[in-house]
Amino acid sequence: MFFSTENILLIGSILLFVSLVVGKTGYRFGVPALLLFLVVGMLFGSDGLGIQFNNPTQAQFIGMIALSIILFSGGMDTKMTEIRPIIGEGIVLATFGVFITAFITGIFVFGIASVTGQHIALTLTEALLLASVMSSTDSASVFSILRSRKLHLKHNLRPMLELESGSNDPMAYLLTILFIQMIQAADMSFGQLALQFIVQLGIGAVCGYLLGRLAVLILNKINIQYESLYPVLLLALVFFIFSFTNLLHGNGYLAVYIGGVIVGNRAFVHKRSVTSFFDGFAWLCQIVMFLTLGLLVNPHELLGVATLGLLVGIFLILVARPVSVFLCLLPFPKLPFKGRLFVSWVGLRGAVPIIFATYPQIAGIPHADLIFNIVFFITILSLIVQGMTISSFAQWLGLGEPAPKTANTFGMALPEEIKSAMSEIEITEELLKKGDLLMNLPLPDNTLVAMLKRNNNYIVPKGKTHLCPGDKLLVITDNDKELINTYESLGIKDYTFEKN
Repeated sequence: MFFSTENILLIGSILLFVSLVVGKTGYRFGVPALLLFLVVGMLFGSDGLGIQFNNPTQAQFIGMIALSIILFSGGMDTKMTEIRPIIGEGIVLATFGVFITAFITGIFVFGIASVTGQHIALTLTEALLLASVMSSTDSASVFSILRSRKLHLKHNLRPMLELESGSNDPMAYLLTILFIQMIQAADMSFGQLALQFIVQLGIGAVCGYLLGRLAVLILNKINIQYESLYPVLLLALVFFIFSFTNLLHGNGYLAVYIGGVIVGNRAFVHKRSVTSFFDGFAWLCQIVMFLTLGLLVNPHELLGVATLGLLVGIFLILVARPVSVFLCLLPFPKLPFKGRLFVSWVGLRGAVPIIFATYPQIAGIPHADLIFNIVFFITILSLIVQGMTISSFAQWLGLGEPAPKTANTFGMALPEEIKSAMSEIEITEELLKKGDLLMNLPLPDNTLVAMLKRNNNYIVPKGKTHLCPGDKLLVITDNDKELINTYESLGIKDYTFEKN
């Protein structure tokens, strides 16, 4: 079955629908949704229902667009207050960690490839190219799994992992391009690599920061009549940040991530609706990207690389990643051993390594198809072994924290510019001992009970409104600390809190 103008929308809609249904079903069993999206693509591909898609260039283009949106959305959700304490650890892991992982894995691949009995021996440069392609953790996988599982971790581990995965692609990309050029020309030095890395990292960081600030300025200064056009405007700015940075020979992936952090941590008009749009659009990009990569692979070819893929994958998970993490985190003694162990385990591979694996194919590198299939096999292995065990591993290490409760009963949210706090509480028999009128609740000054929910009815309460056990109140205050103290003095433990 081939894509055509007549059937592309039909096939696309079916793929999206099946992916969402399968993803929802798999979530109940702890299976990462991204793995299931890959599997759906493989089932509908050449070895399954027969959709023919074998164009690495188109897959790379789709992946580039999708990754730019995913990284920008992930950056928007990243709070500067969270990443500031661990920015050193994140940067070291994103640079030296990738290099160490690639070097150790490359040596292992060079030594093991010729003795598996299935493949001709890879040269050292080809082995290092294979290792470089899969040396970075995947931002889409890390963002998706950590956030969909709603993991709250001690020692700022979640922002550290998200910062690493969002900023470690430049090193893997440069190593991949370096070894491709070395195979093709055999005249590139490591000095040139270092210069390229500094240039790409520097230009990417500067462009991300400056263009992120410019994006906020444009969003606030431009006056568009329709609120629904603001997400479209920001989408155009994201693509501009990515492409303009690449035009200057910087790393566009790093630029859009930093740009997302800058935009997400500043106030701009219609921020809540724009953020909601990008959150949903990022999920769509993840689905499309993983479906495309699933269609690109020929599953029967994975059987031929199973032995080598399994050996390299196990080595990467159990040796290369832990060694690189523990070496990189030596200068940071505050992070406990269990935290380092968890960071070692969350070395998720995903779409980024597969997309990078298309570069050797497009460049016509020897054994490019072998490299692609091995990387695809290891990605599936990583999502199964690591992706399905992250939550349980965190709990086993005692690193999980209770999720903070957020106000959601009334489905309301305060605008960003209103610096107040919103809370929800449930009325109990204990609270009604001094009277069942709203005015009998000893709430602090500058506090307003805006809404009351009783069963399925919503009421705008007054001071003389009678309260019943089970009623839920929406409370808005200018003094969140005093309100929390009041809750504690009244013995209210089950409450939610949301503060701008």
